[in-house]
Amino acid sequence: METPIDRPIDRLLAIMARLRDPERGCPWDQAQNFATIAPYTIEEAYEVADAIERRDIAALKDELGDLLLQVVFHARMAEEAGHFAFDDVAAAISDKMVRRHPHVFGDAAIASVAAQNEAWEAHKAAERIAAGGHDSVLDGVALALPALLRAAKISRRAARIGFDWPDARAVLPKIAEEIAELEAEMAGAAAPALEEEMGDLLFAVANLARKLEIEPETALRRATVKFEHRFRRVETLARERDIGRDLDALEALWQEVKKEK
Repeated sequence: METPIDRPIDRLLAIMARLRDPERGCPWDQAQNFATIAPYTIEEAYEVADAIERRDIAALKDELGDLLLQVVFHARMAEEAGHFAFDDVAAAISDKMVRRHPHVFGDAAIASVAAQNEAWEAHKAAERIAAGGHDSVLDGVALALPALLRAAKISRRAARIGFDWPDARAVLPKIAEEIAELEAEMAGAAAPALEEEMGDLLFAVANLARKLEIEPETALRRATVKFEHRFRRVETLARERDIGRDLDALEALWQEVKKEK
């Protein structure tokens, strides 16, 4: 029979405790706090997403471990400060999953994914109000989310009370309007106004992605990867043909590369 320390999660918790030990620990780990670790937590979450995107299961296992370490790190610091421990984190999420799935762990009936999404959001809203939050559909959308993702999430929340376009095609005139406003500001070259109009355009584009049921972060990431692949190919051809920096020649190479499979 396994002793508790034989379980991998308990071994990881013990390792983190040793790393943070004031006398025998690692100076770097000892010096960290919630704020200094937060960027690493975000980075590890992106690396998990990257492994999934590349369909690299071996990398996914490693990246999930790195992400779990972040949870353990935060929990350890919280325990040292007398706030909560890792077991409290696990208990809290377990309770939340049971609470938000009454159709699985209770007698409620939910017939579709869409119905479950609605029920999930309703549960979250009720929990925010119970915790003393304001009754706004926009409450609880994290400021630290990537901007495109947050834009889509905010607009999705607003759409829950009917503040939305009827369909994706109806968003196109709004995008055209924002482009026209951006063009007008470009004539004056006022930096703050340009930033505002650029933001409005991006927000409208994020809404179009939402209406098309496309994740804007994923779409942009894949478009960037495609550009990178093609541009590297252009660079290779430009060197082989000694084209240099001639823009017309580079554009011709770009069109050639686009036709390649």
